[in-house]
Amino acid sequence: MEFLRIILFPFAILYGLAVRIRNWLFDSGIFKEKEFPIPIIGVGNLSVGGTGKTPFVEYLVNLLSDNYKVAILSRGYGRSTSGFRLADQFSDHEDVGDEPMQYSRKFSNKIIVAVDANRRNGIKYLMANYKHLDVILLDDSFQHRYVKPGLNILLTDYHNLYMEDYLLPAGRLRDSISSAKRADIIVVTKTYKVLSAITRRRVDAILKPKEHQVIYYSYLNYGKLVSLQDVDIKLPEKNTNTILMFCGIANPEPLKDYLRDQCSELISFEFPDHHVYKKKDLQIIRKNFEELFTRSKIILTTEKDAMRLIKSPYLSELKNLPVFYIPIEVKLHGTDEPEFEQQIIKYVEKNRRNG
Repeated sequence: MEFLRIILFPFAILYGLAVRIRNWLFDSGIFKEKEFPIPIIGVGNLSVGGTGKTPFVEYLVNLLSDNYKVAILSRGYGRSTSGFRLADQFSDHEDVGDEPMQYSRKFSNKIIVAVDANRRNGIKYLMANYKHLDVILLDDSFQHRYVKPGLNILLTDYHNLYMEDYLLPAGRLRDSISSAKRADIIVVTKTYKVLSAITRRRVDAILKPKEHQVIYYSYLNYGKLVSLQDVDIKLPEKNTNTILMFCGIANPEPLKDYLRDQCSELISFEFPDHHVYKKKDLQIIRKNFEELFTRSKIILTTEKDAMRLIKSPYLSELKNLPVFYIPIEVKLHGTDEPEFEQQIIKYVEKNRRNG
């Protein structure tokens, strides 16, 4: 790995030069950042994925949606449509992308979910058509600098901190480390459930936050398994011996670590992030599952992958098999939770249009 990184390092230098020039054009005012008269919370990262952005956006929705009218605006990565589009109960991942589809299905009529690669255009549409809108959550917005969020949240994976990473293609960073200065809040994600004060101080020292920045720490909590298909397939009555997991996400390692504690044997099939499953993929999964000798066995995937499978014409390839997905949610450690939530609500209250 280190040898490959050395080979790729010259390309990372060239990529970094392009990133720094682009950021300089924004910082110097040649490229304009637009602010809007409504609370806009940006959630993003410096890497190409795997920081837990989707469950963190859901955390914000759960925090705000009972008392405020909330909209999520995403680019809609992987969709086949273009321009502005609202997500509804009829949308699939080809219409709006897998993450917006997940937001829409999970929160139903409670929030507005929209996609638009042109974030300025998307915000203008939402503000014009939803007069009582209180706050917009910009999903994966850190590199989209044509809009300046009122509050910028930067996520970084505890196991792969941006300060210890490298620019593409030598590492996973799609933006320069210096861009972290634009964050108001830094959230270290995917920590262990038990987090010591010594560990916090060590990570704080690595990240070197600016005076205006606050660091919070979070971990993932895995929920009860949900049957993927519209049939009542129950979990094995006794402990599961074998889990066949398949997924197309940026970083499956935390899920694999969790599942290893839930079974005797974990078999993993990993696909690229946002992978659209083909008939052959599901046939291979079925074949490998059926060849497992144990009776106590299940097939498991992620909630995001489920969004790409629910309306797939090939889902029937897994018919009558015990296929489940596992929801995840974000939890903040100790006093981080009330302090973080107070900071978010204070920002929204201060800047909402009808406040």
